[in-house]
Amino acid sequence: MSSRKKPATKPSRISAEEWQLRRELAACFRLIAHFRMTDLIYTHATLRLPGAERCFLINPYGLMFDEVKASDLLKVRPDGSIADGRPGLINLAGYVIHSAIHAAREDAHCVVHTHTRAGCAVAAQRHGLLPVNQISLEFYNKVAYHDYEGIAYDLDERQRLVQHVGDKPVVILRNHGLLTLGKSVAQAFLRMYYLDKACEIQLAAQTAGAPLRLPSHEICDRTEQQYSVPPPAPNAQLVADPDGMDLGWQALLRLLDRIDPRYKN
Repeated sequence: MSSRKKPATKPSRISAEEWQLRRELAACFRLIAHFRMTDLIYTHATLRLPGAERCFLINPYGLMFDEVKASDLLKVRPDGSIADGRPGLINLAGYVIHSAIHAAREDAHCVVHTHTRAGCAVAAQRHGLLPVNQISLEFYNKVAYHDYEGIAYDLDERQRLVQHVGDKPVVILRNHGLLTLGKSVAQAFLRMYYLDKACEIQLAAQTAGAPLRLPSHEICDRTEQQYSVPPPAPNAQLVADPDGMDLGWQALLRLLDRIDPRYKN
């Protein structure tokens, strides 16, 4: 018999809608851990909750990502206080960055931040992300850059961060790491997965030592448009890759359910 605990039922203090959102964000943490995109306890993923208070969920400071469960997530007000009075610690830098994005962007329901090796390496390059491969072309002209100001402890940095992010869906924090925004956990996670993969491919191509051959601006722009607005298919069985986000996310959740469903607790 498996030693894995079955998913717990919803706590009475949490609405069904919030509980589902908690499970989705907890899944995001477990997937970041599974795909080795963690930096111990030091990065974050957040999800804004419905309601006038504009609270968001964040990982409690101190948990490894493969430990995070739905019930562990802290419900935080925009001022940084914990909404339901539960004990817990919140990383100040994580609060500064994520609260700024959630407050400024209505479409930024989920925000994911990583310090991967590839992401940090590209964040240190003068030209940032290059259109090296089809994967990177998803982000063509969609990357914002924010200059490094030190550890994000200064609340005043939020204004400058928001100005630099603008309406872009992904951000390279110079000399720091990667940030993705999404209308859902699925979108923010998949953007991070492929943004990090684009950085890995760029580094591999640069390591080869040969001059890089980059597609023309016209091809780059066309490919980005294909990602953003997939072409109509002749029938319902033919699906363009960008339309497969929900299919991909459900496949990832099935992966987690096979590995360890305790993220749902």
